[in-house]
Amino acid sequence: MIGLVFKELWGRKRRMAGSLVAVFLGVTFLTGTLVLGDTLAASIDGYFSSAYGKTDVTVRNATKVSDEPWGARGQIDASVLGKVRQVKGVANAEPTIEGSGQLLGKDGAIIQSRGPRTAGNWKTDPKLNPYRLAEGHAPRAPDEVVINKMFADEGHLKIGDRTAVLTPEKVPVTVVGISMFGDEEAFGETSFTAFSLEGAREHVAKGSDRISGVAIRADGVGQAELASRVRDVLPAGVEAISNKAQVEEGMSLVETGFLRIFRTVLAAFGGVALLVAAFSIHNTFAITMAQRTRESALLRALGAGRWQVVAIVGFEALVIGAAATLAGLAGGYGFAALLRQLFTRFRIGIAMEGLTVAGTTFMIAVPVGLLVTFVAALGPALKASRVPPLAALREVAAETSRPSETRVIVGAVFAAVAVGTVVFGALTEQMAMAAAGAVVTVVAMVVLGPVAARPVAALLGGPAARLRGVSGTLARDNASRNPGRTAGAATALMIGVGVVTLMTVFIGSLRASLEDGVAGSFKGPIVVDAGGNETGGFSTALVQDAAKLPQVSDIAGIGTGSMRVDDEPSTVAVADPSSLRRVLDLDVTQGGLNDAGTFAVSKKVADDNGWRVGTAVGVTFADGTAQKLAVGAVYNNTDITGDYLVPRTVWDAHTRQSLATKAFVVLKPDASVASARQALTTLAKPYGAPDIESRDEFVTAQTEDMAGFITVVYGMLILAIVIALLGIANTLSLAVHERTRELGLLRAVGATRPQIRSMVRWESVIVALFGTGGGLGLGVFLGWGLGSALGNPFAPAPVQMAVIAVVGAIAGALAAIRPARRASRLAILSAIAAP
Repeated sequence: MIGLVFKELWGRKRRMAGSLVAVFLGVTFLTGTLVLGDTLAASIDGYFSSAYGKTDVTVRNATKVSDEPWGARGQIDASVLGKVRQVKGVANAEPTIEGSGQLLGKDGAIIQSRGPRTAGNWKTDPKLNPYRLAEGHAPRAPDEVVINKMFADEGHLKIGDRTAVLTPEKVPVTVVGISMFGDEEAFGETSFTAFSLEGAREHVAKGSDRISGVAIRADGVGQAELASRVRDVLPAGVEAISNKAQVEEGMSLVETGFLRIFRTVLAAFGGVALLVAAFSIHNTFAITMAQRTRESALLRALGAGRWQVVAIVGFEALVIGAAATLAGLAGGYGFAALLRQLFTRFRIGIAMEGLTVAGTTFMIAVPVGLLVTFVAALGPALKASRVPPLAALREVAAETSRPSETRVIVGAVFAAVAVGTVVFGALTEQMAMAAAGAVVTVVAMVVLGPVAARPVAALLGGPAARLRGVSGTLARDNASRNPGRTAGAATALMIGVGVVTLMTVFIGSLRASLEDGVAGSFKGPIVVDAGGNETGGFSTALVQDAAKLPQVSDIAGIGTGSMRVDDEPSTVAVADPSSLRRVLDLDVTQGGLNDAGTFAVSKKVADDNGWRVGTAVGVTFADGTAQKLAVGAVYNNTDITGDYLVPRTVWDAHTRQSLATKAFVVLKPDASVASARQALTTLAKPYGAPDIESRDEFVTAQTEDMAGFITVVYGMLILAIVIALLGIANTLSLAVHERTRELGLLRAVGATRPQIRSMVRWESVIVALFGTGGGLGLGVFLGWGLGSALGNPFAPAPVQMAVIAVVGAIAGALAAIRPARRASRLAILSAIAAP
């Protein structure tokens, strides 16, 4: 039986090529995404392992206010340093000072970065300092600094240049050194400007009584033991942690946060590619098993049992799956290298040097590749096993031309459940319900595909019949004649196009939500925008200076920060509520924002926690101070402020670096927008030159961070569509092989080669349009459902939809090139004589 399997495969090499390619591309996609996830995890682990140099123990504030692995902690009393140095086993201990510090480039503007923008002290002990000097010398005076090579290059700065650092006050400095983080030009995209200890105390810590922590090097004692000894001399609210524990803590936060999301997104795209590949494989086996009906019957007549027939087909699938999977593992490595370049190019994640392949990648990719191929072939195999032995003695139709009543009924039930679930989830804003409905919708689409294929193919083929005459008519009839085959070929494309359309609609909905939120809350024409970096921004003095401009009627600055609210790490907005209410309409439902000391929360948070105006909420600031804040207002519009609004008078009592990231400007009735923008641009230059934007420009800027990620997403989804088009091409090739005698007869009665080519091409276009149209409908429906479940408005993109439709038709024509050429070149007499 094994010999029969290999003889069957060898005799039908061309027929199985499409399945091999489909599995290969699917496994390549999956392996590549897994390798990229492993590489990113290894890179982050390497960064964390090097982040503290060869520090053995770190002393820090015990209050955790952020779930980000690099979230800043509050300062501690500088007197801790002296106590730590007296502990037995401490070889050396140096203070760590770190805070917001934005380096200005040669042009006087802030050097932008996606990572934290920090400043602090240069540690003199090389073992405690994760940075090393690549050029120049360490800072010796308070106005001398060492800067990362990455930001020196981006800011066009070199040794000896004069520039400034915003802390947030503007501090003029001289660059005396260029640093490297090991062999890297920076720690991820973290900008670190190193002052001398004296300079850091003056400009970052704002005094000599507070430090960020203490870095300790051990002398003849283990990290855990030394950390235990140091804890004994620390005051309340201060903790000691070993380097090993600190690295594990950081990696744990990454694994449960960013990296888990990253891996999930990549795995989802890998799943889409494999699902599309599975449909292509299933379609190939369905056609080939239908073509081998008499062969299966003959095996049964010679004594083979039903399960032996299933075993033959299953073994064929496993051989194909194994060969394609092994090739896909190698292809996945190359694909991961390509993805790494894309993510680096669009600055998504952190820099990834080299590729890391974990054992789990093989443990996942190999079984999945084999299983997908086997499961895809199982249905056709079971169908082949049911062929009666007598079928070997008579002509048997290759495939049924009409879907069964059972399929129609089951499909209708699935469709009703799917639509109802998605609509209910959308109307009640229950994301889990809408997502479950989306899965059922895909199942319903697969079941009902053959039911819809005949009438839809006839409808789509109408223009071809009118425009291309006999060739178009035959193409339409061929597509309608075997609805199961047409649906099978189109389903793979339908899923790929559906996911692309879903992403397009979903992202459009997010943008529309943001636009509606800003338009509904801010009526002014100008926004001073420093981006969303929590360690970035500008001094609140800029807001005070801007308020004095003759064109400005009202202005309010807003910043962001981290604190514990009701004992949960939370991101909060920081502003003067009484000023904010004059420029923003937050749709306050309870209380008011008239008082500068008002603590406000969103309606969702208030409802979830049972809070109302007057409720005392426990909060803890980064410096460890805990207190109660009474809710003074509840609001609906969270697009700009998020869920919590903390008054700046309260916030500034717990920080020495008060920053704003945005300022919303309302002009006087007779003021010119152009002149106001010019005045604000000039005023903002000493503050790092934040962007002066119109309201529309501000909305666009909020979605710019999506652009790079969206590009990579679309690039990965294109691969799924390519797999689907290969499936269409393979289906047409098999159909051409099946219709060899029919094509020979057409040639014999006068059909020309161009007519045969046209017939096959139009059949491919009809199938592609069926898949593309179904994918567009599926994507728009699910995009509406999932977007509405999140409370976003429905915002389809008609231009993108039209482009997808045109690309689908063109791709269908391209997929038919090879099958059409092969069909037109068949020798007439040989084709007529074919069995």
